[in-house]
Amino acid sequence: MIKITQKLKDKLWWMIISVDYDYSRISVADHELNADTLTLWLEDKHDFKNSLEECLQLDITTKQFAKIIMAENLNSYEGEKMHPGKNFMYKTRIEINEPIRWYQEDASLTEQQWARDAVVKTILTQLVETETVDENIW
Repeated sequence: MIKITQKLKDKLWWMIISVDYDYSRISVADHELNADTLTLWLEDKHDFKNSLEECLQLDITTKQFAKIIMAENLNSYEGEKMHPGKNFMYKTRIEINEPIRWYQEDASLTEQQWARDAVVKTILTQLVETETVDENIW
């Protein structure tokens, strides 16, 4: 579960409503990754902004970003390995690199875009599911 502030939740809901619940209209206008934080600037594809200040800024920790990369299996692939002692093959997920290093060093531009899109999808899904569940309790 990704921690987001109530202020950011409100802004995300406003964006969801403004795109008429068509999540495919929400795109990443720009991004920045440093040692601690992944910053995404979100905008409506039908209403492009002139500057990043007009976009919705979404910050998540690199630790949370790494969890999403691993959950989506972006830094690994299905393959076979030889058991070191018993000489038999078995299927397993083979990690290419640690999630953040994979993103920075191994991922193609397309794979990096998939990772950023996975962040947006995860956050929007989490927001809609948790807020809907909370409202249905009462």
